Amino acid sequence: MAETATAGATGEKQPRSVRVVLLALMIAMMLAMLDNMIIGTAMPTIVGELGGLEHLSWVVTAYTLATAAATPLWGKLGDMYGRKGTFMTSIVLFLIGSALSGMAQDMGQLIGFRAVQGLGAGGLMVGVMAIIGDLIPPRERGKYQGMMAGVMALAMIGGPLVGGTITDHWGWRWSFYINLPLGAVALVLISVVLHLPKKRAEARIDYLGAALLTIGITAIVLVTTWGGTEYAWTSARIMELIGIGVAALVGFVFWQTRAAEPIMPLHIFRSRNFTLMSVIGFITGFVMFGATLFLPLYQQSVQGASATNSGLLLLPMLGAMLVTSMVAGRVTTNTGRYKIFPIAGGVLMTVGLFLLSLMDTETSRFTSGVYMAVVGLGMGCLMQITMLVAQNSVEMKDMGVASSSTTLFRTLGSSFGVAIMGALFNHRVQDVMAERAGDLGSKVTEQSAQLDAASLAKLPALAREAYQHAVSAGTHGAFLLGAGVAVLALVAALFVKEVPLKGTGPKTVQERGDGPGEGTALKAPATEAV
Repeated sequence: MAETATAGATGEKQPRSVRVVLLALMIAMMLAMLDNMIIGTAMPTIVGELGGLEHLSWVVTAYTLATAAATPLWGKLGDMYGRKGTFMTSIVLFLIGSALSGMAQDMGQLIGFRAVQGLGAGGLMVGVMAIIGDLIPPRERGKYQGMMAGVMALAMIGGPLVGGTITDHWGWRWSFYINLPLGAVALVLISVVLHLPKKRAEARIDYLGAALLTIGITAIVLVTTWGGTEYAWTSARIMELIGIGVAALVGFVFWQTRAAEPIMPLHIFRSRNFTLMSVIGFITGFVMFGATLFLPLYQQSVQGASATNSGLLLLPMLGAMLVTSMVAGRVTTNTGRYKIFPIAGGVLMTVGLFLLSLMDTETSRFTSGVYMAVVGLGMGCLMQITMLVAQNSVEMKDMGVASSSTTLFRTLGSSFGVAIMGALFNHRVQDVMAERAGDLGSKVTEQSAQLDAASLAKLPALAREAYQHAVSAGTHGAFLLGAGVAVLALVAALFVKEVPLKGTGPKTVQERGDGPGEGTALKAPATEAV
């Protein structure tokens, strides 16, 4: 094909093929983000048909574990063997997992097939970010932030609505089957239009490093998933998992200094900016997923909002995030300067979370919406800038590893955020319920501190009022903790060194002598001195 999917770096209009590839990438990104939100709405119906209520949490946990464990491996495979083939393989694996999940006949099958789906999902986000890193110079990449933030907002708002509609009208199996036509479109577009240099690494895959990292990540996610719910934080099982996780990660770091082709080369962390972006990404994930978990719960339990429109409840936060991300991207593209955005993001996120911690039973929806918008403004300054700066801080040969590492830290941050904020929330809710409603309050929340709308409606007036105060107290503690953690993102942002973004005209493969007929977007990015 004469026209290759390469991007100019001087600001002129991108070739149509690049825009088509970006469309395919956004579809793949939506598949990865939309899945859990659609499935969450369908879960009550799935349990009703397949049974296995005691294994319900594993439908999500298996997917999350597989995604987190596979993420670094997909990034490294892309660096070694080429981005296009690796990305298409991850899409195919995700679609196979989706089809099998839709055909599951019992809960055990569904959990296993969700793990297959998660393995593919681990490569979707990494592939999208790394291919954009190949196609678009960092200086121009900022203008596409709004597109990615828009996909994220659309997934969070539309996921529960789409999931409910599909489940009600077509059945829960179509919550999985809906991925197939979308994935097929993305596959065809990428296959036909995307042209990147083919790679073939002679070095072998670092299987020992991959195994150690997988064990470490799995232990971490299980600790944050089970701690305080399935098992007490001080239980033998949790202590065992912590020990296994620490041992595996220490062994992983030791091995990475000796492996011929390390799965996560430690030299990328010599870049101050890359390390800081990993920290900021972790904190952003911690705060964002904690907020998206507790805000709808507060609005449904305390403000009486409908659970059906739970995605719409987050619109002030997600809308502000989308607008800010677009503005940040444009300013970065036009000026090449970006340090102000992590700093502003840290300030706004800290202030917004502190404001959310002030909400009580008397807070109006308008007021809480304003507070959410402040948090969204902060997230919009951070979400895509972290990936942009991280990619700009490494050489082209490490683009996939940089993308996967940044994604992994954000994923781990979300696991820690949900676990730690959740533990604090549950403890506070149970204490306040016991204080305000005595034995009845303790009995109401002994199974779970998070009641659904149906359970809440059945409570006596005294218990219902006590629960509203308890949720207010719980969200106060969770968001106050989030504000304290967000301060760390601000501190990290202050130490970011503003290295000029590359974008001064692409160098084709022919010019570099790497091979005939294929274009690549940019030279190796500048890396800062440490």
